[in-house]
Amino acid sequence: MGKAGLPVSPLAPAGFPDLPVIDGIEFASGAAGVKYQGRTDVTLIRVAPGSTLAGAFTTSSTRAACILDNQAKLAAGGDAPDGAAIIVNSGNANAFTGARGQESVDAVTGAVAQATGVPAGRVFSSSTGVIGEPLPHDRIIAIVGGLAASLDASGIAEAARAIMTTDTFPKGASATVAGEGGDIRIAGIAKGSGMIAPDMATMLVYVFTDATIAAPLLQRALSSGLGSTFNAITVDSDTSTSDALILAATGRSAAAPITSLDSGAGAAFVTALHGVMRDLAQLVVRDGEGATKFVEVRVTGAASDADAHRVAMAIANSPLVKTAIAGEDANWGRIVAAVGKSGAQADRDRLTIRFGDLVLAENGWRSPDYDEAAASAYMKRQDLLIAVDLGLGQGTRTVWTCDLTHGYIDINADYRS
Repeated sequence: MGKAGLPVSPLAPAGFPDLPVIDGIEFASGAAGVKYQGRTDVTLIRVAPGSTLAGAFTTSSTRAACILDNQAKLAAGGDAPDGAAIIVNSGNANAFTGARGQESVDAVTGAVAQATGVPAGRVFSSSTGVIGEPLPHDRIIAIVGGLAASLDASGIAEAARAIMTTDTFPKGASATVAGEGGDIRIAGIAKGSGMIAPDMATMLVYVFTDATIAAPLLQRALSSGLGSTFNAITVDSDTSTSDALILAATGRSAAAPITSLDSGAGAAFVTALHGVMRDLAQLVVRDGEGATKFVEVRVTGAASDADAHRVAMAIANSPLVKTAIAGEDANWGRIVAAVGKSGAQADRDRLTIRFGDLVLAENGWRSPDYDEAAASAYMKRQDLLIAVDLGLGQGTRTVWTCDLTHGYIDINADYRS
């Protein structure tokens, strides 16, 4: 069972991966009783002095107090000469809580600063859970001292579990890339299951590397990967008030500093970083609330990449498409409808639709080779591909989504109880 007592997603990996220790990063997790008793629900992460930081956050206009605070702190620069810390709680989003929201952020980050010796301006916080209820920050503050005393470089798996809400499994991914003079390691954890339509990017992501890289370059490396990773997933088309992604580089690798993202080492680092981000993003979809199918939507031949994105998201977010997938119904007519409503340039008579390798429709009509039995058999798979070619240009986009089942309704109808 997952942390919230839910059955583990049928799309879950076999287990939590063996992530490399990132020199200069420590974790501690504990139970504060923010919402439930007997569950780990707070994680403290300490980042070594001399590190650099980057981040990406929800674009929601009702974003939580912690998001506004994090954005203000990173706007002041991504250097952490005296170190940094991240404090994360699950169970309460501290969103739509008025002035009390910032008071809670200040109280929690101030306690972390005192316990760790990290400047308050380098303490970042994240909260995830119920919206509109004051954060019981005293419960978090009460365990901060104990967390600071138990920080451990090998605690990343427990951290991944502590930040879960309706998630059914902890999520982690890693990569190792050859730098100039030594290996560079990257490890990340994520939390997310519902309210997932990142727009940056309820989703939290923390990625760590021992690379030596200046903060502006680190931010560029992160930002350049958002479009093809966290902004290319959707569970339910709802962007959270609290989505956050924080990336820390400790500079502890023996590899030479990365001074250009266009160099061999720089390009390899960016590719590896984006790979970790993509893996985490896909794990979020695989843990979509009530999900039984993992779906890749691949759009080609669009007039532009922007149009390809519109079409892909229209398909991936369509309740009619998602429920057909849940019912294992090869209803390609719903794909046609989603393309048409997307707002992208489209020509009925140039449209091709495939499910996997099966061509279902082409040239504005059902394919002469269409085989209903084969299409129905394909839909019984757990991992599915919906491919659409618009026949208009070179624009492409791939996004990932899941099906929409009654399990999603059950989870969200009872979320506050």
